[in-house]
Parts: sequence; C-alpha cells; structure tokens
Amino acid sequence: MDSVMTTPEQRATAFREVMAGVCTPVSVVTAMDGDRPHGTTVSAFASLSLNPPMVLVALDRESDLLALVRRSDRFGVNVLADGQSALAKQFARKGPAKFHGVRWWPAGGLPRLDGASGWLACEVSGLVDGGDHVIAIGAILDADARGSAPLTYHQRRFGTHTAFRGQP
Repeated sequence: MDSVMTTPEQRATAFREVMAGVCTPVSVVTAMDGDRPHGTTVSAFASLSLNPPMVLVALDRESDLLALVRRSDRFGVNVLADGQSALAKQFARKGPAKFHGVRWWPAGGLPRLDGASGWLACEVSGLVDGGDHVIAIGAILDADARGSAPLTYHQRRFGTHTAFRGQP
C-alpha cells in the first residue's frame, strides 16, 4: 500500500530512518591550513570513477574544512579501520582540538591519520551544491591500502564488514 507523507517533518524523519539502514564507510577528511591540520568525520564518501580515479565526499556547507578545501584545492581521505570508532567520534565534534592526542603525519602536504585502513590524497576537480552540503569531487593523487577491516556505520552504531562464510 502506498503512503503519502503530508509534512516536511514526516518526510525528514522517514528519510533519516531509511538512511540509518544504509551501511556506510566512516572516513576522516583532512586538509592543512599552513602548518595546522584540520579534519572532520564523514559517512558520505564513495568511489566515483576508476578511469581516472576519483572519489566524492559530502562536506557541511558551513564547515571550516570546506572553506579550507575551497582555498587549497586539496583534501585527504582517511578510511578508518574497525578499531577507530573513538577517532571517528573525536573528529565528529566541533572545535579546534580534533587533532589533540592523535597520531598523524603529513603525506603529500595533507594530514594522514595513523592506523587508517586506507588513504587517499585528492585534488579538487569539482564542487557541487547539494542542499546543506557540498559534494567535493577529488581526483586521486596518491592512494594506500592497509588491508584492515573498515569502520562502518549502520543503525546509528559503529561496526565493520564481515564476509559471508564460504566467500573468497
């Protein structure tokens, strides 16, 4: 039976519930402001193209990180590993102390987090408005995979991917 929602609030609530049911990778997008690192946790991150290699990330329109990405034309993507949920929470907070106590190093001029399961250094090839976010399209300058299980977010909880038994 089809149902029609009558209010924007009902549509927004239903949308949030649908999206909570989608398993997403958890990543920290980073950039440098001079010698000061910046970063934020994102779950809207995906592969866009293999030829040429490109990804997309969604950044809050009002974020300091987006302003920095606009100025520098570069960003890093740290794909978090399954044991890094505390790091995901730390970078999801507001404020300048996100890197406090975090092991990182500059990789190609971008902050790379210790222990991440994957790393991408990107050059901005486009910015697309998307409601309260902006989609940053990144051409891959460098990539490194560690092979560890990824951190995922599903039903408002952190977890990881487990292959079905018998799968290669």
